[in-house]
Amino acid sequence: MTDVARLAGVSHQTVSRVLNGHPNVRERTRLRVRAAIEQLGYRPNRAARALATGKSQHLGVVAQNSTLFGPTSLLAAFELAAAAQGFVVSVRRVRVLDRTSIAEAVEHHREQRVAGIMVIAPTASADEALAEVPPDIPLVAVDGDSDRGVTAVTVDQEAGGQLATRHLLEAGHKTVWHVAGPSDWFDAAGRVRGWQRALEEAGVEVPPVNPADWSAASGYRTGLMLARMPEVTAVFAANDHLALGLLRALFERGRSVPDDVSVVGFDDVPEASFFIPPLTTVRPDFDKVAAEALGVLMDRITEVDHVDHVPTRRTVTPTLVERNSVAAPPGG
Repeated sequence: MTDVARLAGVSHQTVSRVLNGHPNVRERTRLRVRAAIEQLGYRPNRAARALATGKSQHLGVVAQNSTLFGPTSLLAAFELAAAAQGFVVSVRRVRVLDRTSIAEAVEHHREQRVAGIMVIAPTASADEALAEVPPDIPLVAVDGDSDRGVTAVTVDQEAGGQLATRHLLEAGHKTVWHVAGPSDWFDAAGRVRGWQRALEEAGVEVPPVNPADWSAASGYRTGLMLARMPEVTAVFAANDHLALGLLRALFERGRSVPDDVSVVGFDDVPEASFFIPPLTTVRPDFDKVAAEALGVLMDRITEVDHVDHVPTRRTVTPTLVERNSVAAPPGG
């Protein structure tokens, strides 16, 4: 690796980042390093690196035992990204993301001598445990609060909420109602902030938040209430499953989507384009989040002194996917 760095005119760490697929390397630099690797016929010896670090080529993941689309998609993307770099991922699932469960899961991975750990931690209950993880453990938190005192990669939930709300306002709606996810989830709280900020910036009324969980059944129950309110012409649902339940309730109450009520979801589940009507939604880039998390974790693994690590934070901005569930309001 030293010879590759010398020939390419870069640092040893830059070569390591290129080999590990780190996203934050300039394309020109990446090509120069790849050319040096090809010229020298260099092949990374992961077994030697494992012996040198005293750790296996395994990465640990701590995740809640859940089938929710966001966390499971993120986990799948991370496993694929890690496998592409020659790592095996070991997942430790916990019933709840509390201090005891996370501490026990981290200790389990530590005993297995994993090279680093990713914690999918979308709830506030995980904060105390993450703050107590020993600094010598390379760790990255994903899908949570970007202001945590640990290295973290997150989706910009607030930006996503603003995208959804602005899209509905730009269609001509006087205001936008919101069906929110659980209040102890950072994802839900960020989407509420984005929704509220977009309305305030537009100088329009901010309706009361409609609390729910992440399920279609919860969206259906809330939708039955909203369907009785003729002033409701636009709804931003905190995820696509809530939106699905909302669509069902509006249909049963004779409110047409999008002619009477426009709906935007969040997540872009694979079925979203098959809803009736096809759902406009906000798409988090889980592949990019996973790549960023893996890159950050690789940096942590290769640090000389983990104790003096300064936490880094990265956010990935989602995008709006326009389909047929949004139109101008009735008479608009």
